[in-house]
Amino acid sequence: MSDEILINVTPQETRVAVIHLGTVQELHIERSSQRGLVGNVYLGKVSRVLPGMQSAFVDIGLDRAAFLHVGDILEARGENGHGGPRPIERILHEGQSVLVQVIKDPIGAKGARLSTQISMAGRFLVFLPQESRIGVSQKIGDEAERELLRERLNRVLPESGRGGFIIRTMANMAEETELAADVDYLYTLWEAIQARSENTSAPATIYQELDLAHRVLRDISTLDTSRILVDSRETYTRMKSFADEFTRNVADKISHYVAERPLFELYGVEDEIERALGRRVDLKSGGYLIIDQTEALTTIDVNTGGFVSGRSFDETIFKTNLEASQAIARQLRLRNLGGIIILDFIDMENAEHKAAVLTELTKALARDRTRMTINGFTSLGLVEMTRKRTRESLSHVLCEACPTCQGRGQIKTAQTTCYEILRALVREARQFNAREFRIMASQTVIDLFLEEESQSLAQLSDFITKPISLQVETLFTQEQYDIILL
Repeated sequence: MSDEILINVTPQETRVAVIHLGTVQELHIERSSQRGLVGNVYLGKVSRVLPGMQSAFVDIGLDRAAFLHVGDILEARGENGHGGPRPIERILHEGQSVLVQVIKDPIGAKGARLSTQISMAGRFLVFLPQESRIGVSQKIGDEAERELLRERLNRVLPESGRGGFIIRTMANMAEETELAADVDYLYTLWEAIQARSENTSAPATIYQELDLAHRVLRDISTLDTSRILVDSRETYTRMKSFADEFTRNVADKISHYVAERPLFELYGVEDEIERALGRRVDLKSGGYLIIDQTEALTTIDVNTGGFVSGRSFDETIFKTNLEASQAIARQLRLRNLGGIIILDFIDMENAEHKAAVLTELTKALARDRTRMTINGFTSLGLVEMTRKRTRESLSHVLCEACPTCQGRGQIKTAQTTCYEILRALVREARQFNAREFRIMASQTVIDLFLEEESQSLAQLSDFITKPISLQVETLFTQEQYDIILL
């Protein structure tokens, strides 16, 4: 076991880093004011049906109407007389109430994407209450093992069992009692959703997905996880309670981090976050990647840089592309890049080299939990791939378009800078016994502290038992700040 999961919690946000062999492999950030919607269940009201697009807009109580395509409507999958799916105008009408689940968060100007097929995730199983089949995760490739897992699940299902299931990868190490507990939990959850939807008027939230700290226990921790470090006592207590009831096999791995040095600083995660916001990623050999995100797709360009090795230039190119394959897989997870991704490896003439690079890339992507497809080299020497996008990328969470450069670059949001300052104040207060702390920052950051984040600042002042004053520094950009000890 070589994986460690670090959880940094403040009242404003929860940050999770997955460390493998001392290197940050994944980053997850969830802010209390901007929690993701994927997995939430709503009783929505159809506001508009668009037959020409075979889609509908559904009001689920958000600022923007959500989007429902006919392909995501369970009832539309029945065959009509012409052999195709039923048209959306025969299924939905304006003003109709419909139970839906968010399958993709709002991204940019697009509203959330919905599905009428509800799925409830447990530790070992995914419950599909509207279906009857039992499926097995595609990552379990051995057919004998897949059949054994189906038999084990059938043994714990009640005779009057209802609904279908997908058996998750972690189920192959679960006891039958744990599978039975998962089934009971999912049945109880679905009954609660049904009861609430029958006694609620649309639009309304019926079920809210677990927060990030609890999703770590359910979705991120694996048999390879050696420990889970949490720097918040309250969150640690809640996670232990949840684990003792639902994920007992990881309960003993959860520890409360109490050292003075900040958890993410100790493991170098703060520096990794800064690097993950940049375009350039340096490789150990001297080569580098250039990563550019656009609205339609992400491009990753591989360059040799100053790397010169091997018996020939072809050998240098091949070694650089092999190293880049590992780095690309890691950057996709770190930055949470999704959608269409174009990989521009350095041109290779040797067919064996191309095949080896594709094999290395596929192997490096194997630890990614997100669904993806990889195509071979095109005639232009590019590799096309897709990675399912359900949430905003890291840069879209932490950054915004720069008003000075008219959107050609990015800067950290005032909120991100505020949270950095709050963490820095805790660090300074532990090291220095000052009479007062003064924050010097740009006007936008100071305004945020005086308005939306005033309570956060007051809570921190009470926590460190020192007064905190504010001062606008007109020469500072939105990312710059200074803390003065008085």
